[in-house]
Parts: sequence; C-alpha cells; structure tokens
Amino acid sequence: MQLLYLSTIAGLATPVGCLIVLLLGQPSEKLFAGLLAGAGGVMLAVISLDLIPAALSYHQPFQFLLGLAAGIIFMYLSEKILQRRYQSAQANRRTRLKMVGLLIASGIALHDIPEGMAIAVGQEATGQLGMIIAVGITLHNLPEGMATATPLLMAGIRKTKILALNLIIAFFTPLGAILGKLAISAVQNSLCLLLSLAAGAMAFLVLTELIPLAKENHPRQALLGGLSGYIFFVLLSLFM
Repeated sequence: MQLLYLSTIAGLATPVGCLIVLLLGQPSEKLFAGLLAGAGGVMLAVISLDLIPAALSYHQPFQFLLGLAAGIIFMYLSEKILQRRYQSAQANRRTRLKMVGLLIASGIALHDIPEGMAIAVGQEATGQLGMIIAVGITLHNLPEGMATATPLLMAGIRKTKILALNLIIAFFTPLGAILGKLAISAVQNSLCLLLSLAAGAMAFLVLTELIPLAKENHPRQALLGGLSGYIFFVLLSLFM
C-alpha cells in the first residue's frame, strides 16, 4: 500500500503541471513559442541529466543501445500512425500541434513506467530510498505535465480533455510500480533497457517535432524558452 501511495502521488504531479498551464489560459504566439521550446528544454534536461546517466549506471551497453533504438522506432511509428489518422484533415498548424501533444503524452507515459519501477526497486532496497526516488519523480513530473498541455491547449483542445489525458498518464507511474513489485529481479535486470527506451523516444520527439515547431515563427523566443526550460529542470534537480 505504501508503494502504491508513493507512486500515485508521484504520477499525479503530471496533471498538476497540466493544471498550471490550463489556469494560465491560451498564450500569445510569441509566448507559446517560448513555452513549447521550454517544454523541449525540460525534456532534453530529463534525457541528458536523468534518463541517460541512470541507464548508463547499469553498465549494460547492449541494453542501452537497444533501448535507444527501440524508443526512436516507437516514436517514429507513432508519428506515422497519427499522420495517417489525420491525413484527411487539412495539414495546418492546429493539426500539427494536436499530433505533437499526443506524441508528448506517449513519450511521457513510456517514461513513467520505468519511473514507477524505480520506486519499487528503491523501496525493495530500503523504504527511505523508495521515498527519495518518489519525491524526485514528483518534482520533475510537474514540468512534464506542462509540456503535454501546452501544444494541446494551443490546438484548441478542450481543457477537460487535456486534463483527462494527463490523469490517464498519471496512472502509468503506479502501474510501473506494481509491475516492478511483481517482478523485482527481472526489473532490476532490464531497467537500463526501459530507461534508454524512454530517452530515445523523448529525444526523437524533441528534436524532430517540438523544437522545429517552436522556432517556426519566433526563433528568438524559442531559443530563450529552450534555455529557460533546461535551466528550470537543472534547478529542480538541485532539490531532488
């Protein structure tokens, strides 16, 4: 029950981050470019400061490379499926924003499963370690919720739908914790693969969709937003 409680609180930080964006309302185009790039900066920080170092710490290079490749392929195929889903729609900015928002949600859901497993592994080692991991995950789930909500809000999606999507994403963390508890030894041997898979998926999304879309009309605001998002996550990491 304690594991379920910790992982659920950590997961619910994602819809809390989403609510922050929803309460601010729809931003201007310039502000949106900064927010979207800021979300990209946060995700790049998660990849470079969290996912990749954690995956490399297991010293399993084959799993690491396999996971990266699998994550990139997963997001590529997801993108193609969504493009086919919306091919009858006019290829406008609103459609692209909706696709990007759904792809971000997919990447974060992938990320949340190994996070939940990490909580389970930490608690198995010592209860205090599980708590520390859960607090860290809670802190960086906040900007991830903001990253999901921003493009969907700009695409004109209803706020209730955006919040519902983030609530669904939130349950991937306790799901990962339950899976980790059920197969603790197997999870410990495959966390490198799962972490690098999430890193590959998120890197593909940021570099091929999020950043290019952000800098289309306002490259200066996108640059400032990207740097601010990265620095924001670095500052959060100092308190983890």
